[in-house]
Amino acid sequence: MTERELQTHLQQRFPSENEACDWKEFKSLKNFFNGKEGDDVVSYVAAISSMNGGHLVIGVKDHSLEIVGTDTYNYDRQTATMRLVRECSNLPTEGLKIEEFVTSDSGKIVWVINIPRHKPRLPVYAHKKLWQRVEDNLVEMSVSRLDKILNEPLAVDDWSAQVIPDATIEDLDPGAIAVARAKFKELFNGARDSEIDSWTDEVFLNKAKLTRKSAITRTTIILLGKSESDHFLNPSICKIRWFLRDESDSNKDFRVFTIPMILAIEEIGSLIRNTTYTYTISGSMFPESMSRYDAFTLREPLNNAIAHQDYSKGCHIDVIEYEDEKLCFKNAGQFIPESVETVVTQDFPESHYRNPALVEAMRNVKMVETEGGGIRKLFVQQRKRFFPMPDYDIRDSHVVCTIEGRVLNENFANILVSNSSLSLADIMLLDSVQKRAAISHDAASYLRKKGYIEGRYPNIFLSSKVVAPTKHVGLKASYIKNRSFDDDYFKKLIMDYIKEYGKAERADLYLLIGKMLPEYMTDRQRYDKLTNLLSALKRKNKLKYNGKFWLLVK
Repeated sequence: MTERELQTHLQQRFPSENEACDWKEFKSLKNFFNGKEGDDVVSYVAAISSMNGGHLVIGVKDHSLEIVGTDTYNYDRQTATMRLVRECSNLPTEGLKIEEFVTSDSGKIVWVINIPRHKPRLPVYAHKKLWQRVEDNLVEMSVSRLDKILNEPLAVDDWSAQVIPDATIEDLDPGAIAVARAKFKELFNGARDSEIDSWTDEVFLNKAKLTRKSAITRTTIILLGKSESDHFLNPSICKIRWFLRDESDSNKDFRVFTIPMILAIEEIGSLIRNTTYTYTISGSMFPESMSRYDAFTLREPLNNAIAHQDYSKGCHIDVIEYEDEKLCFKNAGQFIPESVETVVTQDFPESHYRNPALVEAMRNVKMVETEGGGIRKLFVQQRKRFFPMPDYDIRDSHVVCTIEGRVLNENFANILVSNSSLSLADIMLLDSVQKRAAISHDAASYLRKKGYIEGRYPNIFLSSKVVAPTKHVGLKASYIKNRSFDDDYFKKLIMDYIKEYGKAERADLYLLIGKMLPEYMTDRQRYDKLTNLLSALKRKNKLKYNGKFWLLVK
């Protein structure tokens, strides 16, 4: 679309500004994305979500929607979405989406952020404050508006607890009931074995909350139903697809598993190729070889996918096994907790679940952690093996959990081995820094106070305090390269080069200093750095540009 066509398109979609829509120039996302509180992107997103959701249009003039464009800097839509989730506490991910428009005649960029409504009784914070729109400005949320949100009715409908009138105990798998009974007994460490053995199946199912007053529910069918009983869940489904993929990402094998899920879990667990991994990390205290995944790591992500699947969407649960590499578990539905970081660092279970009846029944048969904290334990298990932290992708109304079965980054593994005092929260943040993933200002400030990072936000890198104990040559070299040299050093290199050869094209100068710039910089950032150095020399009347070459000013 041309500028004129885009302006017309936006005027039709967003004819006026109100509590659900704001138009902002924000010509530079670098300055306005997470900048001055109450006047940046994250503040407006939080305010709109805390009302009824809506849209934020970026790169247009207020009142007129004239296209001015925004410099997205090093933001892409994925990075920006993740930063919004990090910086806006309680912001739902389901429905959160960024549309990008680039005008065909002028190349100007406009973003439209689609902002979901806040969850019941959970207003959205930015800069640790609540915001609301008053005319063209944001102000801190009023007490009356906050009270209204905090007293919103909570949804009490539990899909998994719904009774299926036509289903009977004859629709359940006897083998699944036997496994459930054995697992239930494990909760009591043998203290009640004789008592539990004396119960009829009907009594046991009620005691374990697998049925409700002897009525068969969707939970009962999911966990214990015969495979031919899956029609009771229509139009929803409960099926797991397992894929085996090779190095080229081609499918080598594929199977579909259906109810009862208590048995399907065991079948899939035995199917996954838990091959031997050989350690090469010095000082790891591990034997030379061991299994890639422990039993808990194989079981927990899949059980979580079953427990938290949004069955109303009619989607499969997917398990993708990459040979000798990693496992991916995918289920439908937004990630309900505030964030993965919150779940892992807070040592208590979640208070709200999508399928409360299903979760309770699964706990009673030891399919999920009885005390909660299963996700946190996954991180702990990976830390013990010096493997990368589990990766959670919570975009697009799905949750994808990736578990690496190998030391993916030897540098990071050496950090874990050599810094045993690091807390789990510290490791999660350092893992993000090492992966060049975005972290919040608050998280960066926390790491800086601990002395774990250096550099100017967002271009941060691991500090000497973290790197030095590893005695790892590669890490130390990386640290020195990230520290780089000061601007005067690079300016002198540029001047010396032009003195020697009389002139220089930009490409020549980029080759001269590009590889000497910090590792954390992208190619675009290196290019911009060279631009800034040349501009500074030009302002000081030391260099001039003739349209093709840079020359010394005589």
